[in-house]
Amino acid sequence: METLVGAEFAPETTYLNTSTCGLLPARAVTAMTALMDGLAAGRTDGAGEYGALVAVRRSFARIVGVGEDRVALGGSVVVHTALIAASLPPGAEVLLPEGEFASVVTPFAVRGDLKLRFVPLDGLADAVGPGTALVAFSAVQSADGRIADLPAVREAAAVHGARTLLDASQSAGWLPLRAGEWDYTVTGGFKFLLCPRGVSFLTLTEAAQTTVTPLHAGPFAAEELWGPPYGPVERLADSARRYDEPPAFLAYQGARRSLELVEEIGVPALHRHATELAGRFRAGLAALGHSPVVSDSAIVAVPGLGGRAADLAGAGIVVAERAGYLRAAFHLYNATADVERALGVLARG
Repeated sequence: METLVGAEFAPETTYLNTSTCGLLPARAVTAMTALMDGLAAGRTDGAGEYGALVAVRRSFARIVGVGEDRVALGGSVVVHTALIAASLPPGAEVLLPEGEFASVVTPFAVRGDLKLRFVPLDGLADAVGPGTALVAFSAVQSADGRIADLPAVREAAAVHGARTLLDASQSAGWLPLRAGEWDYTVTGGFKFLLCPRGVSFLTLTEAAQTTVTPLHAGPFAAEELWGPPYGPVERLADSARRYDEPPAFLAYQGARRSLELVEEIGVPALHRHATELAGRFRAGLAALGHSPVVSDSAIVAVPGLGGRAADLAGAGIVVAERAGYLRAAFHLYNATADVERALGVLARG
């Protein structure tokens, strides 16, 4: 893995901020540059090609363990979530963790006629009841990196007949995931999947597809692609492609190569690498007298230490401050030296 990563990444900083945005591999930059050059020169290859979308859909489907007919492509998680929010009847109860990321919460909140109930993350499974229509939550929390008890939530939802919406934006690419275990998943591709911004994914079970109206359907959602472009689409795709948004070809040109790299290395290897580094960082923080959030996550968060993000930035170490936490995220382009460098700065007080 080291040789492959060395050929793709040469960051000028110690980059521990993949939870905010992942680094682009060189192969993705090359692909996007070629497309931009074609457009600047007025060549037809500058318009983008649909084959990139086909490749991205298939690659993501393999990564999360579903058929490509279950994957819809888009540009943002919040648009996918809004489709699901629009499918719920008035008065439906949506159960969410306290402190959940806004892209998961807001589309339900703006409806104004849904019952939103918030509970602590570790009590999410126990809070599911017979009146719960949907449990919506992130597999890994953005603020502090905690991993939800996925089996417990899934079991509780099944017992009470509630649907499930899993946001995999902070997990896909390092945490093994089987999207088919959830009614819906939404995933921003620009974090651990290393895609450009403007790439996101929605998966739906066959049953769930019968409940969601493709409100933004256009020509790319048609069963017959490249059919007559005028008037309403006569027949929407029989697969989840009916939920496709019009694609940002430049972003998907890069995403094709980014996901290719993720598949070459494999999520199990990425999981081992990232969590080992995160574990080293937690141990080092504890030795310095700090108390990071207890987790097996690739994301490390330290309560009350967010103010040190500026000190780390001054030393060329990129982390994030979220809700008072110092947040560091580890991925394939990080190494033990990055852990030691960050700990060295924090040790200086």
